[in-house]
Amino acid sequence: QVQLVESGGGLVQVGGSLRLSCAASGLLFSVYTMGWFRQAPGKEREFVAAISWGGGGTYYTDSVKGRFTISRDNAKNTANLQMNSLKPEDTAVYYCAAGRTLSGRTTGQYAYWGQGTQVTVSS
Repeated sequence: QVQLVESGGGLVQVGGSLRLSCAASGLLFSVYTMGWFRQAPGKEREFVAAISWGGGGTYYTDSVKGRFTISRDNAKNTANLQMNSLKPEDTAVYYCAAGRTLSGRTTGQYAYWGQGTQVTVSS
């Protein structure tokens, strides 16, 4: 049974930082691209960042480039999202996902999803 469990969300002020983690089990983690998506109230789930199976390729949506950094540790079966200079528009539920894809910018490219963790940026 595949499980992806996110942690690290919370309430932070504008300009602050958070580090999200995704712990994976039940799959051969090292062959999956890992992605982070987010969904704000009343909006569709959107791509945030992805990292290829070996970590050599990283991809970001334009609005987070230079502020967010995705990483992975295949020995620990974890994927992380370091979020700096947070803005109110970053407020959303953040989901990690695993898929057999190259860059994975759409939800349909991911087979497995976590339950999500809330990130709230207050002004």
